Amino acid sequence: MPRFLRNSPAMGPTQGILTAMVTPFAPAGSLNEEAAVALGRHLLANGSHGLVVGGTTGESATLSDDEQEALARVMVAELGDQGAIVAGTGSNDTRHAAHLTERAVEAGAHAVLSVTPYYNKPNRRGLVRHFEEVARAAGGVPVILYNIPGRTALNMPPDLLAELAQIDGIEAVKQANGAELQLIDGLHLLAGDDNTLARCLDIGGHGGICVASHIVGNEMRRMYEEPGERAEIDASLRDVYEVLFCTASPIPVKTALAMLGHDVGGLRLPMVEAGDEERELIRGMLARHRLLSGAPAG
Repeated sequence: MPRFLRNSPAMGPTQGILTAMVTPFAPAGSLNEEAAVALGRHLLANGSHGLVVGGTTGESATLSDDEQEALARVMVAELGDQGAIVAGTGSNDTRHAAHLTERAVEAGAHAVLSVTPYYNKPNRRGLVRHFEEVARAAGGVPVILYNIPGRTALNMPPDLLAELAQIDGIEAVKQANGAELQLIDGLHLLAGDDNTLARCLDIGGHGGICVASHIVGNEMRRMYEEPGERAEIDASLRDVYEVLFCTASPIPVKTALAMLGHDVGGLRLPMVEAGDEERELIRGMLARHRLLSGAPAG
């Protein structure tokens, strides 16, 4: 497995500013590996300690298993010595989640991100068994739990997270339930929403898996490294967080990246291109933050 984290050799793949990276597509809709590497290199040079590929923001729901593995493999091969590469391997089918996890580990991923099983809403015992199988498939590679009840219709409360922390290999949680953002014994705590990153760090959390770091990564890195300036930086970025979720993600962030000249391609249905009003909101936010200078109009 490649060595990683030129950004900070003492850090592991479950802490710091990890960008939930979009997946670039070619004009015909296929995976654009070259553009993914280029974007990943840009992100690692502009604030990110690492990258999460094939997650929600990466349109994982419409990526094939082969595309998921190929994306993880190329990012590890090209950028794995520059930052952590975390692979999204979640599914509501335990066998499938384990299979994706095995393939990501074989591809060299430094950690995997595994979302709460969605739609079928397993009970507590089912959740424990699910994550036991995922951790077994990971074979010692760190597993990051992903709690996002807004998308899965199922919440993992703090006491359940504490129980899951006892499973060998489960090392962190991406917490996207802001009402239950708290330290969990045995887990690294990662903010799952950009607007809770500052609060997460203030209470002793370990970082965040972020979307806004695509475009304001250096500022978010400063929030991580400069606690005395954290509140002021966070306040200055509130409109970025809001606009990047003005409609279903990753529509706004892909639109913003295209306006800034990055080759990210389109979206796969059921995601659609941003509408005129959404584009104006996004363009206005980029202009307010002086990010459009010299970039193509998009």
